[in-house]
Amino acid sequence: MTVLKSDSIANVEQAKEMGLLADEFEKIKSILGKTPNFCELSIFGVMWSEHCSYKNSIVWLKKLPKEGPHMLVEAGEENAGLVDIGDGLACCFKIESHNHPSALEPYQGAATGVGGINRDIFTMGARPIAQLNSLRFGNINLDRTKWLVKGVSKGIGDYGNSFGIPIVGGEVSFNDCYNTNPLVNAFSAGIMRKSDMISATSSGVGNPVFIVGSYTGKDGIHGASFASKDITEDSAEDLPAVQVGDPFQEKLLLEATLELAKTNAIVGMQDMGAAGITCSSNEMSAAGNHGMDMWLDKVPTRQQNMYDWEILLSESQERMLVVVKKGEEKVVKDIFDKWDLSCEQIGVVTNSNRVRYFVKDDIVADVPCHDLVLGGGAPVYEREYKEPKYFSEWKKFNIDSIIQPDNLIDVAKFLTSHENISSKRCIYEQYDSMVGTANMSTNNPTDAGVVNIKGTNKALAMTVDCNARMVNADPENGCAMAVAEAARNIVCSGGVPSAITNCLNFGNPYNPEVYWQFVGSIKGMKKACEKFNTPVTGGNVSFYNQSVTNGSEVPVFPTPTIGMLGVIEDKKHITSLAFQGKSDLIYMIGECVNDISSSEYLASYHKINNSSTPYFDLEKEHIVQSTVTKLIRENVIESAHDISDGGAFITLLESSMPNNLGFDITTCSEVREDAFLFGEAPSRIIVSVRETIEDSFLDILNKIDVPFLLLGHVTRGEIRIDDQVFGDVSLYKNLYENSLSNKLK
Repeated sequence: MTVLKSDSIANVEQAKEMGLLADEFEKIKSILGKTPNFCELSIFGVMWSEHCSYKNSIVWLKKLPKEGPHMLVEAGEENAGLVDIGDGLACCFKIESHNHPSALEPYQGAATGVGGINRDIFTMGARPIAQLNSLRFGNINLDRTKWLVKGVSKGIGDYGNSFGIPIVGGEVSFNDCYNTNPLVNAFSAGIMRKSDMISATSSGVGNPVFIVGSYTGKDGIHGASFASKDITEDSAEDLPAVQVGDPFQEKLLLEATLELAKTNAIVGMQDMGAAGITCSSNEMSAAGNHGMDMWLDKVPTRQQNMYDWEILLSESQERMLVVVKKGEEKVVKDIFDKWDLSCEQIGVVTNSNRVRYFVKDDIVADVPCHDLVLGGGAPVYEREYKEPKYFSEWKKFNIDSIIQPDNLIDVAKFLTSHENISSKRCIYEQYDSMVGTANMSTNNPTDAGVVNIKGTNKALAMTVDCNARMVNADPENGCAMAVAEAARNIVCSGGVPSAITNCLNFGNPYNPEVYWQFVGSIKGMKKACEKFNTPVTGGNVSFYNQSVTNGSEVPVFPTPTIGMLGVIEDKKHITSLAFQGKSDLIYMIGECVNDISSSEYLASYHKINNSSTPYFDLEKEHIVQSTVTKLIRENVIESAHDISDGGAFITLLESSMPNNLGFDITTCSEVREDAFLFGEAPSRIIVSVRETIEDSFLDILNKIDVPFLLLGHVTRGEIRIDDQVFGDVSLYKNLYENSLSNKLK
């Protein structure tokens, strides 16, 4: 695209290169009452991008439940969600994607994803206490995949470790559909007093507007537009759209921001993420029904002679826009001087409902803020969608078409060493999980990450979950199962599910079959969230996750990642996934299902991808979770671990390995042995019980209409199934812990 001076009259071809439609260009002309200049078109281009405006998703996002007993801020109102956790405290949490930048420059793409999500938290006045991440990569045998894994994990580790917030959990999986376009979803949670929330708004005519933090450079320009288009063979030319992060600068910004939050000097504050100054100035103005006058020549820059539109669109990291009460300027300057951070007044609040950008005395852009933002005049579309042919075909899959292998020990070893099941230790050991001394699940493994709330008897449980293969097979059912799995992980850890944030990763929304997947996922999420009373606090939609090879679009699996927060009301309820002692009894809560659909066993061992989701009943799932919650509250179980990837065998193995124990079980006689061991039907939880407490345990279960089955007992280390010795746990532990690192060499 030919770069023109900001006052040059723009044209429709430039609009198209920015990702705008011809009709949208005409709408811009109508709104402005003239043809926009290049700078104004650039503003509309980023603000009306999919990444900022949600123009292809907001119709369906509005259908998600937003109200719940703990909600303090509804989705879309602020930078992140906020829920009441009692004792006058609130938890601020959110998940967002940094997929496209990570596809081109994995180290900086992932690092700045971590930095951006943490800024969303402390911008609201909360101190971040924990992080998680959800990562998807392509075929593990490809050199590109190995490069991406190493770059992404190092970027996450270096930034998070330097910033000083523990990573307490996450997920990593591999599939060919992510070969070109990996998914990098970052989650952060922080704690604050309920009364201390800082709003992302602007008001008070004459109040000064400050830019604080790092200087503005040319990195990240048009990053929002870049995130709203396909990855192609030419995408390497978009490297300037990838931001560069500085975690040490972010740490200073965190401390300065939280110190500023304790004063009475702030009207509002917003992180400069996507679209930089453009987004923060217009969103804050629209939220407060005011306008701004901004002088771009006053913005501290890293490079000389930056164009006005470059300053506006830069996504340089570690920056905030702060609206300050008039007369309190010195308070702000003194705090940022103390932390050796830039702090410059670049604007003033007006009563015009317009944001005007100046260079010295010249107006370079004059735009109406409400027409730029989500919920205002930004375009909204309800795209065409249609059911793909595979959907009905895959439902015809029958387990009887698969012959059960003669040697299930080989299957057990295969799955234990598979990259989607084996330990991700070689990745997560790069992360500091203990910094801040809040993590309570490193030495006592739990299904969800557990974080201490200091000064109280409570803890937080948090998890990120999505089985994208299940969602691809049946988006509505698969997404409901993702919400259920997240809730199950919270419950097994001793918590009560409170609310979710989501990161919705899909292909091109203009593809009717991709949009059908998106719509189905929203429907499934809605019904599951309503069932578990976990409203949606916000999140992120990331479309255009696909590659274009030889003119053919290849979308990733629909991957609606669920980030769920739960509250552990008493720390004594924290429940490990690990078996605690020899001879403890092993029970399964939930029903036996003769089903291997969409399992890793079916897809990877049998090489069959054409199956639907396994049997799932939301009501039965809720009963199973309520039952385990009661068992934990009554203190009658030693451990709890949900059945998910790899089936019951992997669940039993993961419960055995932490304390080097084993198990001796008998499978359910009503189903095939391979289905019981390796099927991934949800709504099942493995618990262990001390023999001396079994009567109390059974008394509780017999009063609840829930299926349960005694499987066997914990051993000193031997694994025995249906009287067949599978080997010692040490053999499987070696496979589990070392397979991934060996494959990534």
